[in-house]
Amino acid sequence: MQKFLKINDKDNCLVALMPLPAGEVLEVGTVQLTLAQDIPSGHKVAVVPIARGRQVIKYGYPIGNATEDILPGQWIHTHNVKTGLGELLEYCYEPITEQISAMQGATEGQEVACSEAADNRKSNLRDYFLGYPRSDGRVGVRNEIWIIPTVGCVNNVATSIAAKAKEFLQGTVEDVIAFPHPYGCSQMGDDQEYTREILADLIRHPNAGGVLVLGLGCENSNIEVLKPYIGEVDERRVKFLVSQECEDEEESALKLVKELIAYAGTIERERTSVDKLVIGMKCGGSDGLSGITANPLVGRFSDMLIAKGGTTILTEVPEMFGAETILMNRCVNRQLFERTVALINDFKQYFTDHGQTIYENPSPGNKAGGISTLEDKSLGCTQKSGSAPVKGVLAYGERVEHPGLHLLSAPGNDLVASTALAAAGAQIVLFTTGRGTPFASPVPTVKISTNDALAEKKHKWIDFNAGALLREDADAVTDRFYEYVLQVADGTRVSSEIAGYHDMAIFKQGVTL
Repeated sequence: MQKFLKINDKDNCLVALMPLPAGEVLEVGTVQLTLAQDIPSGHKVAVVPIARGRQVIKYGYPIGNATEDILPGQWIHTHNVKTGLGELLEYCYEPITEQISAMQGATEGQEVACSEAADNRKSNLRDYFLGYPRSDGRVGVRNEIWIIPTVGCVNNVATSIAAKAKEFLQGTVEDVIAFPHPYGCSQMGDDQEYTREILADLIRHPNAGGVLVLGLGCENSNIEVLKPYIGEVDERRVKFLVSQECEDEEESALKLVKELIAYAGTIERERTSVDKLVIGMKCGGSDGLSGITANPLVGRFSDMLIAKGGTTILTEVPEMFGAETILMNRCVNRQLFERTVALINDFKQYFTDHGQTIYENPSPGNKAGGISTLEDKSLGCTQKSGSAPVKGVLAYGERVEHPGLHLLSAPGNDLVASTALAAAGAQIVLFTTGRGTPFASPVPTVKISTNDALAEKKHKWIDFNAGALLREDADAVTDRFYEYVLQVADGTRVSSEIAGYHDMAIFKQGVTL
C-alpha cells in the first residue's frame, strides 16, 4: 500500500495515507524527504520550502496561507496555515469549454473518444434498476407508507400510528415510517415557507407508495394551507386526517393507513432505465482522505450515471466556499453561472446577517482527520461532483425537473442537507465519511467510508469502503460501487435501514413565536 500521495503536480505538499513516524525518509520523485514530525494518516507534509504568507497548494489549488516558514518534511496543519478566503466576492465566468462540450456529448448520446478498454467497461455496466412506477412518471426505489405530520404537536401520534400499523403490512409494502419534526407552527417568513415546501416535497416523493398527512387543525401550516403546495394528488396514494376533528385520531388514522397499504401493496417493481435515478451527494465527518478516496469515488459514479441520462445533486453550500469557481466554470451557460454566484453569496450573506464568521469551519473532527482550512475541506468536498457540467441550480425546497448535475441550496448540517436532497427528488443519498455516523435521511442513505479502519470498526454503520481505492484498481472499485448503488435501488437495504433509522430535519433561520 502507498504511504503517501501527492495529489496534483502543482502541489507543494503531500498527504500521508498511513501514520508516518518522524525521521522516516520518503522518496518523492527524485527527492528524498525526511519527516520532521510524526504525521497522522490524512495529514499534510511540506514537499518544498513554503515561506510565511505564501500559499499552500493541494488538489492543484490554494488551501490557505502559511503563517510561518515551513520547511520540507514539516507537518502542515492548523498551527501553521490559515484560510486565505475573503467575504463576498465578484466572480468572472470562465467556462471550461472543452470539458463541458465533452461531457455534454456523453450525456446526449454523442460519440466521445474512448479507449477500447473503456468502451468495454462502459458496456458492461448495468443501465437499469428495479423500481416502483408512480402515476406522476417518477419511480421509487422503496415502497413505503409515510406518515407526515404537518406540525410537531402530533409527532407522538404519528410515531404511535406507524408502530401499530406495521402489523398490517402486506404485498410489496416494505415499511410504515413516521417523520416527526418540530415545525409547522409559530414560524414566520421563510421558515414557514421552507416547512411547507419540504413537507409537500416529501408527500410527493416517489419512495412513498402511500402517504398519510396528519394534521392537528389549528396550526399555521394546517392541511388546507398545505394542499396548494402539494398540488394535485392521487387520492389512492395520499390521505389527509385532521386530529382535532376525530374522536380517536389513532383509530381513524389506522383505517386510512390500511387503505394505503392495500393500494400500495399491489405495486410491483419493474425494470426501469437508470435515467430515472436521482442521487443526492453529501459528506460529513470528513477527514484528510475524503478528497482522495470516497469523494472522488462518488464523483466517478456521478459522471457514470449522468452519462447514462441520470441525475445527481450536490449540496452543502458552505462547503463549496473556496472551491466554488470550479463549479461556476462548469456551468453550461451564463444564467446558471449567475445563479451559482447567487447561491454562494446568498449563503455568505446569511452568515453575515446573523453575525457569524463565514469561515467557521472545519469542525474539530475534520481537523483531527487532517483538514486544516475551509478551502482544504471544500476542494475535497466538491470532488463528489465529478467532471460533469452543471445543468441546474436549485433553491432550497425546489425539486429537480431535468437530468444532469445540479447544485442545491442547503447548509452543511448532515440531517438538514440530506433531507433537502430527498425533498429535491433524490431516491438515494450517497454519504461519504471519514469519521463515521449512524444517522439516516428520509431515503436510503449509503454510508461510504474513506478508510479501512473506519469500515472495519463501524461495520454496522458503513455500507461501502472507499478505502479500497488505496489498495485496488480504481476502475474495479468504481464499477463495484456503481453496481452496489443499483442494488440499493433494486431494494437492498443499507445499514441505517436495517437498524430502523429514518430521520428528517428542516432548515430554520429566523424567529420562533
